[in-house]
Amino acid sequence: MLIKDQPLSRSRTAILGLQHMFAMFGATILVPLLSGLSVQVTLVATGIGTLIFHLCSKGRVPAFLGSSFAFLVGIRAITNPYNGIFAGSGLTEQEKLAYATGGILAAGILYLVFAGIVKLVGAKTFMKYVPPIVTAPTVFLIGLMLAPFAISQSSENLFLAALTLAIIIVASSWGKGMIRIIPILLGIAGAYIVALIMHSVGMTNPDGSAIIAMASDVDWVGLPPFMLPRFDIVAILIMIPFAIATIAEHVGDMVALSTISGQDLTEDPGLHRTLLGDGLASIFAGLIGGPANTTYGENVGVVALTRVFNSRVVQLAAIYAVILGLSPMFESVVRSIPTAIIGGASFMLYGMIAAVGIRNLVENKIDMSKTKNLTIVAVMVVMGLGLRFGPEITIAIGTANVPVDRMGVAIAVILGIFLNAVLPDEKEEEVK
Repeated sequence: MLIKDQPLSRSRTAILGLQHMFAMFGATILVPLLSGLSVQVTLVATGIGTLIFHLCSKGRVPAFLGSSFAFLVGIRAITNPYNGIFAGSGLTEQEKLAYATGGILAAGILYLVFAGIVKLVGAKTFMKYVPPIVTAPTVFLIGLMLAPFAISQSSENLFLAALTLAIIIVASSWGKGMIRIIPILLGIAGAYIVALIMHSVGMTNPDGSAIIAMASDVDWVGLPPFMLPRFDIVAILIMIPFAIATIAEHVGDMVALSTISGQDLTEDPGLHRTLLGDGLASIFAGLIGGPANTTYGENVGVVALTRVFNSRVVQLAAIYAVILGLSPMFESVVRSIPTAIIGGASFMLYGMIAAVGIRNLVENKIDMSKTKNLTIVAVMVVMGLGLRFGPEITIAIGTANVPVDRMGVAIAVILGIFLNAVLPDEKEEEVK
């Protein structure tokens, strides 16, 4: 039985809150580093978004909302200076990012739509129409489409990238307790210490650039550089479908927390409430210039490890994140992390995203010998990857020319849902 108000001393609550913050930290700060968004704004959006989630879920779900990797593919499609949708437009990177956050806000609204649907039809019926056979290939595609960026970043300093990856693998494979929960953070921190030593003795990257570059004269305390969203129909159409992947992740985390706690959280407080909280958190993030939020499996792991279900611990972690978000000096330190170290961490993270998609198929016992399942996965994978590397295709929507080749994942998701609804099951084929 999930206990909302487990008695905890103030000191223990403070320590457990720090543990939850560290669990989400490594992955959460990577998203702004990879996308160009502000680390400060990201931490504020993450913290306040988590508090919004807890308000909507009546404080009964010990979940933390960190920044989502799923939307990175969409952000790249919008902001890439060479082949993004605004390439050659003369817009600055910040202006392009504003359009990306407008798409994130729209994706948050889609959460609200799904929350309403779940309220009307029930959680079980909802999951029937968006099953793992559709969501798992979506997650798989996101990981594969991000993979080239990890290689590109790692190439700046292969030694640091390899060291980061090695630490992460060792911590996640042989670590125990909390060490196994925060391998990304340990990998980045360990490699960063080595990078500092290399920099102090005069070593440089292979191309002659400095290993560490940190801004000077930075204030310890200051407001984050909030950014209002901009809206473009093409950017919105690119970003919205990634919500399908994060909604699937959300459902999986709610099921996992239900199993751990012994209480069905999809019924009480209800999947519609948790989806509402998640969606409002992403809308808030889009409003202030942050990345989309999503429930974090790392923090679900902390709950499983500690067996502490008191939501106040997670709420305190959210407050810690907001406090860190008010420090420009902290962002400066984070921004000084070498690109190669980020690449080494991304090497593992992007591969894990793709692997999670495969794991979801296995854990949900999807029978790939069935024609229906095989067809759905095959069409989604080819469509998702093929459009990206195929010829440039555009379709006119109103006055906008929408680049179809940038919307492979979106089209794959739509096709997956459609095929799942219309294709006959194996038994139906046999009757015919």
